Amino acid sequence: MAEARRNKVNWQQAYRVFGQGIGVSAAIAALPILAVLVMLGVLRKPAWVAGLCGLAVSLVVALFCYHMPVSLAFGAVSYGAAFGLFPICWIVFWAIVLFRITTVTGKFTIIRESVGQLTEDAPSQALLIAFAFSAFIEGAAGFGTPVAIAAAMLTGLGFSPFRASAICLLANTAPVAFGSIGTPLLTLAATTGLPLLKLSAAVAAICAPVALIIPAYMVFVMGGKRTLRAALLPCVITGFVFGGTQFVVGTYMGPQLTDILASIFAMVALFVLCRFRKSEPMPRDLEAAFRGSSEAVAPPADGSDLLVASTQEIVVAWMPYAFLVVFVLLWSVKPIQHLLSVGTFNLQWPMLHDRVMRMAPVVANAQPYHAYFVLNLLSASGTSCMCAAICSALFLRVSLSTFLGVLGSTCRQLLVPITTVVSVLAMAFLMNYSGATATLGLAFSSSGAVFPFFSALLGWVGVFLTGSDTSANALFGSLQVVTAERLGLSPVLMSAANSSGGVVGKMISLQTIVVAAAATGMSNADQSRLFRLMLKHSVLLAAIVGLIALLYTHYLHF
Repeated sequence: MAEARRNKVNWQQAYRVFGQGIGVSAAIAALPILAVLVMLGVLRKPAWVAGLCGLAVSLVVALFCYHMPVSLAFGAVSYGAAFGLFPICWIVFWAIVLFRITTVTGKFTIIRESVGQLTEDAPSQALLIAFAFSAFIEGAAGFGTPVAIAAAMLTGLGFSPFRASAICLLANTAPVAFGSIGTPLLTLAATTGLPLLKLSAAVAAICAPVALIIPAYMVFVMGGKRTLRAALLPCVITGFVFGGTQFVVGTYMGPQLTDILASIFAMVALFVLCRFRKSEPMPRDLEAAFRGSSEAVAPPADGSDLLVASTQEIVVAWMPYAFLVVFVLLWSVKPIQHLLSVGTFNLQWPMLHDRVMRMAPVVANAQPYHAYFVLNLLSASGTSCMCAAICSALFLRVSLSTFLGVLGSTCRQLLVPITTVVSVLAMAFLMNYSGATATLGLAFSSSGAVFPFFSALLGWVGVFLTGSDTSANALFGSLQVVTAERLGLSPVLMSAANSSGGVVGKMISLQTIVVAAAATGMSNADQSRLFRLMLKHSVLLAAIVGLIALLYTHYLHF
């Protein structure tokens, strides 16, 4: 009797809608995505409106097309909303608080002068902060932290909110696959049962060529040919140092330290180049165009006197970000992770956990779809940012009333962005648990000989929906293996293509766009403009990743 009762509550996913073929079913499954694209790209509505519209459409599709029980549908919506609040919004909140502490104490003015002293030209500043430093934070923490930190810093350096956000979104594509101490690939290996080092090597082989061109591509997109010509040397050095290190470490050492080492070497190379290179100042019109602002970072009036007279002030000003690096690295150390895990609770989400059955061919055998909400209060990346913010406030002697004022103003600033993040994550989780996302995956997997190309696009769609390469790997990893084996392709390469394609989907994920917008104070109109700009570049880069995967299918063996 108990077994019968348990089977009664298990709802089986069906991937064909109304008994139609996979093409029609995929078109119906894609309606929520289409709604978001139309609201943002055509009607130019704010991101929070597009998110709520996509959620409403996904509810209609889940309930009336997939016949998902109402209780399960609302369980998936609440699960996604909770994930949006923690850990995503938790990270963004403390990243912005950290930046605001440097501004209310006046320390960011000194940070700005020190960066301006190291290099006057905007492209080199963008490479140093948005590409190299952001990649370091991605490698250690991930989950939105690097975009929030780097975008806020660039805005403080005189970049317009739109330009700062666009630069960070483009730059953040390079390190995503190996982010957060290799979490995306650790998840992919656990999901598929494939060897971790082989997956890491395959992802490195696909992502390293993309990382080589991203610095130059970013400068070209934001500044044009003249700006790229003026900044070609730092772009080439940054790309080759980062991409080369990423390839070597990812291939021979595994995914955990790939981004951290690649970004450190890139920062060192940029620092040495900027410190000792004698170059002509970039024309003011190119500077202003690249920043999207007439404001520029001027060098100190008295040459290197600022460095000699204010070294202590510069060190003090940079301490909040030093605290951030220290805490982010501490949070990645295994013994400390174990210690912090006492504050971790794996909660079975009510009305959803193990009540949905995933079916073949998405998985090899029917299995329950878990819904664990990991409430890692202490070990979350956002908590490391919180500790850095609190230590910074104490170190800079910020009064309690000022600190509380910063917390309050940050809460007010994030009200609308939180609405967007919560609605989009709710939509993504509902599509996952209703089977709509799997329908899209099956449509891609029916592409036959060109599946390696669409394998990357499948990861791209997954990250667009969830905002996380880790989530996309967990979502589509098994499907990639099943399809690869059916087509006689390499499961390792197809799974790696999924993860690699996902990295360029991050720049159009609404969660990531909202993180950047919240960190920079971008207007609603600019959010839809940013999405339209990122969409065309994301599609192009996804196609490049797909072509690399297709080429490797015929010439390399993993």
